[in-house]
Amino acid sequence: MIVFANQSTLGEIMGVSETVGISACLCGQSVRYDGKHCLMDNAPSTDQRFMICPEVMGGLSTPRAAAEIVGGDGWDVWQGHAKVITRDGSDVTQAFKQGALLALQSLQDAQIKTVWLKSKSPSCGSGQIYDGSFQGVLKQGDGVTTALLRQHGIAVVSV
Repeated sequence: MIVFANQSTLGEIMGVSETVGISACLCGQSVRYDGKHCLMDNAPSTDQRFMICPEVMGGLSTPRAAAEIVGGDGWDVWQGHAKVITRDGSDVTQAFKQGALLALQSLQDAQIKTVWLKSKSPSCGSGQIYDGSFQGVLKQGDGVTTALLRQHGIAVVSV
């Protein structure tokens, strides 16, 4: 699910003059693992955003089992030292990586240089993610998509 955007209101909110990407769940799209969304109070209207959901882009359904990164963070996933595992023990690392790659390609094609991503997510978390215990404990680190986007020079803002 990708929507091309203009720059007016979103640029005003961010204080930038370029189009900005945004997690679809922050725009009211029900794509979170639990089938819900987390609409931002100041989310731009549909003609003012470029939405991505790396987990859905990677082929995961909505709703889906909760997942967390075990053994590190998103950077470690890309190095093969960590995995994304669901609460029931299924390895969904490949779906997370595929979704991140598709998100990166879409953002690059649209020349997006900054994205707002959902905090704490195993895909989109920036600076803090859940620790893999499924106990609501946070640890320092980035999600799988955030790590890839940063590696390719796309700025990530945690929301």
